[in-house]
Amino acid sequence: MMVAARKSGETQNEVRYEFGLDRRFDRMLTIDKRTGEMTPEDGRFDSAAGAIVSKVRRSCQDSGEFPAGVVFSS
Repeated sequence: MMVAARKSGETQNEVRYEFGLDRRFDRMLTIDKRTGEMTPEDGRFDSAAGAIVSKVRRSCQDSGEFPAGVVFSS
């Protein structure tokens, strides 16, 4: 499985990522910067969404900033 995400927007309060399997970018994920809550726009928190959430969190913890993009491959 390969899931990729790219940042599509960022405000003071939230950051949004387009993501999907095999770089299709057909789904959207919103992260609330204040609470850390991550919500897939389609309501499906499946393995693809979970993989992206983990990669974004890890990258943000390491650098202190939300990454421009991430890729998860298994």
